[in-house]
Amino acid sequence: MDTHTLDLLEFAKIRALVAARAACSLGKEAALGLQPVSDRAEIHDRHVLTTEMVEARRSGLSPPLGGLHDIRAHVRRAQVGAMLEPEELAETAETLRVLGYLDRWLTRVGEQFPRLGGLRQGVGEFSGVATAIEGCLDSRAKVLDTASRRLSMLRREIGQAEEKIQETLRRMLRSPEIKRILRYPNFTMVGHHYVLPVAKDHRGELQGSVQRSSATNETVYIEPTAISEQSAQLSYLRSREAKEIRRILRWLSAQVGMVADSLLQTLAIMAELDLIHARARFSLDYRMSTPDMNDEGRLVLRQARHPLLEAIVLKDLALPATDSAPLAAATTTGVEPVRSVVPIDVHLGVQFQILVVTGPNTGGKTVALKTVGLLAIMAQSGLHVPAAEGSQLPVFDQVLADIGDEQSLEQSLSTFSSHVRRISQILGQATQHSLVVLDELGAGTDPAEGAALGRAILDELDSIGCRSIVTTHIGDLKSYALANPRAENAAVEFDVETLRPRYRLHIGDVGQSNALQIARRLGLAGHVVNRAEAYLEQCRGAAVPAEWELVGKLRREAEDARQAALAAQAQAERTREALGQRLADLQRETRRDEQLVEARARLQPGDRVVVPRLGYDRPGRIVKLDPRKKTAVVAIGHVTWNVAIDELIPQLSRVPDDIIAQPSTQTKGSKPAPVRPLEDFDEE
Repeated sequence: MDTHTLDLLEFAKIRALVAARAACSLGKEAALGLQPVSDRAEIHDRHVLTTEMVEARRSGLSPPLGGLHDIRAHVRRAQVGAMLEPEELAETAETLRVLGYLDRWLTRVGEQFPRLGGLRQGVGEFSGVATAIEGCLDSRAKVLDTASRRLSMLRREIGQAEEKIQETLRRMLRSPEIKRILRYPNFTMVGHHYVLPVAKDHRGELQGSVQRSSATNETVYIEPTAISEQSAQLSYLRSREAKEIRRILRWLSAQVGMVADSLLQTLAIMAELDLIHARARFSLDYRMSTPDMNDEGRLVLRQARHPLLEAIVLKDLALPATDSAPLAAATTTGVEPVRSVVPIDVHLGVQFQILVVTGPNTGGKTVALKTVGLLAIMAQSGLHVPAAEGSQLPVFDQVLADIGDEQSLEQSLSTFSSHVRRISQILGQATQHSLVVLDELGAGTDPAEGAALGRAILDELDSIGCRSIVTTHIGDLKSYALANPRAENAAVEFDVETLRPRYRLHIGDVGQSNALQIARRLGLAGHVVNRAEAYLEQCRGAAVPAEWELVGKLRREAEDARQAALAAQAQAERTREALGQRLADLQRETRRDEQLVEARARLQPGDRVVVPRLGYDRPGRIVKLDPRKKTAVVAIGHVTWNVAIDELIPQLSRVPDDIIAQPSTQTKGSKPAPVRPLEDFDEE
């Protein structure tokens, strides 16, 4: 997709809005790298996943993404044999537990939302590694005494050595001579050394080594000679402890390294799941819907809203309306106006392929262009669009834009030369499967030359056969659609009485600049405006406005009929798709039920099963079967349950995957090779 167009339409801000709704950096990174694609099957898959996540959230089945971290750097380091720090291992263990929760969540939602459930393929089982780490580290990422027998023994010896040192120091503190020279009557620690706080003036009265002095130099901290031998023994034990801790950390890191390939694959799936969840949250927050994608070049947007303008409304309702922010104010007595984005209806590729939008400045023409272009890009990125149900979009190979303001929605900084250069590039890239949006066609030069150039560009777009929307102020271009059956006019609505835009788009109308009416309303002398009107009539010719009015009326009537037909067609297609989906669901449920009955008929004592009402995460084994009573005795843990056979979900490899509700399982393929036990694991 054309990167300049993505910049002009501010698609990066859409990515940022999606990224802000991701649970962790995995999803944020995926959201910030979101790109539109031109493969219809891939677009459909993305939309289905987004839709299923929206429905899952509405059903109260949000994925448990809390605690998920981006540990890919840790895993890659462990994969090449590096030792992970305790904090890194603790973060890894937390993530591994979350992966288990997400695996079970995917299992639970799989029946109702099959595309989401399909993400479970490739999710690995890492509970063993998580248990190993959690068995060695506490909640503050400190290595536990019980991590190994050797560490437990060393810390016991360290405790005994410290107790001896403390007892010696307590004896010294009971001595009047020692009390006299101390700054305060207690011992303390400097690093790993036990010391006494001696006043500076009495430094020579206590034999020992100075570990440090206070900031004012009034106190020196001395390790007495009486405990030097015991301190040396303590230091030796601590060095052995540090070595043992390194051995434990290396063993835990090796555990992570052994499952690195499977874990990296699972993290890639979780990044996709986090991105899908972010897309669903974005859809719900902005009241979006799934567009119907087609290959026929049919673009029908109903009640479409610009998402960035909606973001402004959601962030700050007090912002004023501008040309680029069509916010309708619904005023309530005594209450501040509540702003909302004015939606537009627009279509292309049904009866015409070029839409010429006209109207006054501040009328919202540029916003209409940006709305159509941005929604097309969003749809091809797998996002829902802020438009009503039944909206349709083609799959474009390119969306190409030349918009007057390249920096913001509020300013126009382009020049005629930059317009021409950009349009030249667009005409060279566009195909019949492209969408082209051009702002202020023919502007920036002599009106007559601009009109001639504008007509030539419209002719070229017509010959290419692409879908095009252009805006213009040039009067001569307003008549282009009257002579070309593949083009149509549209006008943005403007209230001359209040001098305020209404931002609505009317296909079939020819927009007026309203310059003279505006001038009269703003107080320009009446005789000046009257003279301007006379000059205008001379330029136009008396019959032209009447002809335009008649043609415009006929086109508006045709457009109304076309809109009604499009709405009826969209409703019929949605009904047909819903019935087809329901039929497919019923067929799938029937097939699954039949397979489940067959699988239950093959059950034998010893087989693993799940009883859904007792929890999918509590698999059990059949102890006894009674086919006559259609009951079974199932052992779950140390408890046995009498349940109906019809309640059992088999967990046998011979049962088809789509009827087995399995708890967390290993990534499809071989299990990771076990690591040597800790007691046999040498640091080197």
